[in-house]
Amino acid sequence: MKKFSLLLIALGALTLTGCTKVGSEAWCNDMKGKPKGDWTANEAADFTKHCIFK
Repeated sequence: MKKFSLLLIALGALTLTGCTKVGSEAWCNDMKGKPKGDWTANEAADFTKHCIFK
């Protein structure tokens, strides 16, 4: 039951973060608020490409 609850929370989080388009102003702002240690390598590369070097 505990694993199921964690799965639902993870799916909910993915759904919420999946609503913004990578590179959009909202996505850049969301990433600025997310701790850098929690970024994936792809997120870091996308942030650099779309938010820093527009």
